[in-house]
Amino acid sequence: MTLPIPMATEAQWLGLRAALAIGLAASITRLICLTLGLGDIPAAYGVVVGVLVVRPDFCRWPALIYPVLLLIAGVAMAVGLSVRMMFPDAPQVWWFGLVGVVMQLLAVALPAKLALLTNVVAAAGVLPLLDLSASWADWGHQMEAIAMGLAIGTALQWGLTPPGYGAPAPPSGPEGEDLPLPERYRLAFTSWSFWRKLVLAAFALAIGVGLGTQTPKYLYFGVVLLLNDSIGATLARVRDRMVGVSLGVLMPLLVFNSIGLNSVGVALAMGGTAALVAALNLGPYLRTALISSGVAFAGYGPLVAWYIPNRWIDYLIGSGLALVSGILLFPRSSLSRYRRLLEVSDNDSHEQLRRLYPAAREEAAWLGQRLPPVD
Repeated sequence: MTLPIPMATEAQWLGLRAALAIGLAASITRLICLTLGLGDIPAAYGVVVGVLVVRPDFCRWPALIYPVLLLIAGVAMAVGLSVRMMFPDAPQVWWFGLVGVVMQLLAVALPAKLALLTNVVAAAGVLPLLDLSASWADWGHQMEAIAMGLAIGTALQWGLTPPGYGAPAPPSGPEGEDLPLPERYRLAFTSWSFWRKLVLAAFALAIGVGLGTQTPKYLYFGVVLLLNDSIGATLARVRDRMVGVSLGVLMPLLVFNSIGLNSVGVALAMGGTAALVAALNLGPYLRTALISSGVAFAGYGPLVAWYIPNRWIDYLIGSGLALVSGILLFPRSSLSRYRRLLEVSDNDSHEQLRRLYPAAREEAAWLGQRLPPVD
């Protein structure tokens, strides 16, 4: 008699298989990018994209995601580079403020099905501002590396997909038709949440510089990536980011300080991070941990002692800035709205309850309360 495999064991086995694909994607992408002479920074971009495109459940991305991601990332990075070249003598805080505002305005134009790429727009736009010598040739190399990472990560996922897996990923965007573009901007301009994030995106780097942080860019990333419309959703993102960043520094700390930065080291660091997350059964934090591993170390060389504590502390400050602003400036409580909707029993309220439940549950957990799930 054959005993069934426990679900946790099967999920961890699948996670370890994904870790193999992630490690190979990181190593091969970096090796090819450097062989083609694209440079260390484009190679780091390719590595991060190559590992993120590998889905740990081995579902297939919609084919449209590849050209759309390249287009959105390319346009956002081109805008950031254009601003820097138009105002070469302006201070970096001014570049960040202007580009941060433009990125928030561009994000409103994304259709609802591409809303998950809002963070890509916000982050990609400021990447050219981090390298004071960036040029259009560098932009081209970065786009080539991103395309390389997409292709290699996808090919390895397909090649290592186990039997019985590999179905198309379920749709993640909201259903229904999008509002016309002018209506989307009208709603954004009448929302205090939009203006709150816009202003903080403009001044986050300046706040970090004023506080004397070593890596003030992480205050910007903390605000634009973590601040959400509701308190519960912001809390969930803060928890995800801090746990993921903490997990993401462990393997690079061990690997790069042991064998240095090379294609084998990158494979061990990125694959090891994915394996660690799978072994600890912390799958929801995998994406953030991989970003932390790749961004922090694949492009910066061997780990230096000051970088881990300062990066972690500055991200914590950015998370705190997002959290404090979400609570004190025009707060919207998912928990309060969820409890009000529980008193209504129509189909429309049930659908709203289903969408609100994750953010409301997060808010209740931080308050030490229990929240009844949707029936």
